Amino acid sequence: MDQLRTLLVVYEEGTALGAARVLGREQSSVQKQLDTLNRNFRRLCGEALVLKQGRGKKVLFTGSGLAFVETARRTLGDWLDGIDESRRLLGETLTVGTTRFTLGFLANAAEHIGAEFQQRGIELKIVHLRTRDLLTALRDKQVDLVCGSAPARSGDDEGLAPYDVMEWRRSGLSLVTNLPESPLLGSSVGASELPTLPLVIPASGLISGFLDGWFGAEYRSRLDIAAEIDDVRYGFELLRSDLLQACMLVTQGIGEAADDGRMPEGQGLRTVELVNDLEPKLEVLVGAFTRRGERSGYDDDHPLNLLWNALSLENDRWKAMEPS
Repeated sequence: MDQLRTLLVVYEEGTALGAARVLGREQSSVQKQLDTLNRNFRRLCGEALVLKQGRGKKVLFTGSGLAFVETARRTLGDWLDGIDESRRLLGETLTVGTTRFTLGFLANAAEHIGAEFQQRGIELKIVHLRTRDLLTALRDKQVDLVCGSAPARSGDDEGLAPYDVMEWRRSGLSLVTNLPESPLLGSSVGASELPTLPLVIPASGLISGFLDGWFGAEYRSRLDIAAEIDDVRYGFELLRSDLLQACMLVTQGIGEAADDGRMPEGQGLRTVELVNDLEPKLEVLVGAFTRRGERSGYDDDHPLNLLWNALSLENDRWKAMEPS
């Protein structure tokens, strides 16, 4: 494996000297490994992996060498994935995905278990994910648990069947706008009125799922889309710049945070309640998600179960603080 890694670094850096600097070794050590690989490969396959170009010039990889580099890359990747999977199953590491807006909740929960994780040498890895990527990352085992939002239908969570779900909140969407109040756009507006408004919408993700459900796959042709964005912060900046007068579709949680000052990006803008008067009745489910049944296969003191319980405690604390 070490020789394969050396070969990959030589390919990426171009020279044995460059690879030696990256690997923290002597150039002679790297060159020796490269010569050994070259000699063995020539004996087995009839062609060298690399050809020397002279002092100071980049190593030239043969056709066979280039093909072997890709094989080495896959082999090392599979090996590292296997190590990560073994560490995860043994409870030595835990990888958690979170959006920007649920990071604080996760941090508060982690305080309950931080000392135990440190004492047991458990590595907690945090991955920043966009809302649209949360469940995909969980499904593909890139992470063990995610905190964030997912679309759901009122009274029907069939789409979340592959996951264990800890529900923190259900809500809808809001509009954040720089338009003045008017009879058409007061403190609330129905979803059925969206085609009459200039909109700023995400290019993909959770909110796109709402629009698809309400107006069909061709919703862009049915709506007045003033701008498509990839980041809600850019949407706030766009509205505050007054380059256009429009309404940005956001989750209710973001709308509330912009309205009460918790999101400074919303300063000078107003939040409008979006009344869900269309079918299907779609909701934003905010919470924590794991692959269904995975937690039950572990002991109670497995890191995944410890974090799940800590998130549950934090959820109970927040609910106790809510006005009745």
